[in-house]
Amino acid sequence: MIRVLMVCTGNICRSPTAEAVLRHYLKEAGLSDRITVDSAGTGGWHIGDPPSALAREVGRERGYDLELLRARQLYRDDFHDFDLILGLDRGHLSALERMRPEAGRARVALLMDYADDAPAEVPDPYYGGRADYVHSLQLIERAMPGLLSELSDMLS
Repeated sequence: MIRVLMVCTGNICRSPTAEAVLRHYLKEAGLSDRITVDSAGTGGWHIGDPPSALAREVGRERGYDLELLRARQLYRDDFHDFDLILGLDRGHLSALERMRPEAGRARVALLMDYADDAPAEVPDPYYGGRADYVHSLQLIERAMPGLLSELSDMLS
């Protein structure tokens, strides 16, 4: 079983969206029973909260279900429990690298490392409007084929 963790700041916009999108792609590829996905935030401001209303709405319109997701904070144990931890921007990547215990087994990277010809980061739509949420979702979707290919290779 491969375990993937998506990480953003508060775990109410980008990382739960990335979690829902990857779950969808895994189901479509028939890999849901071999790869699991979760999400977390670098901070604990929203622990227990659902994803933002716009994240849920925009996700639902594109066929992704975020309704049951709840925010949680990233823990040091996550570096032992997950195989791959993906930050949504460079700040998250820096926080992950600082927090990673020496013996942590998880590989850490940016989600957008898996997208061809795309920006390195998924911008935070939190203070923006609908168009910002749509843009973030579209960037997340662009990374999925490359991520799915990498995950499939890891299973081989």
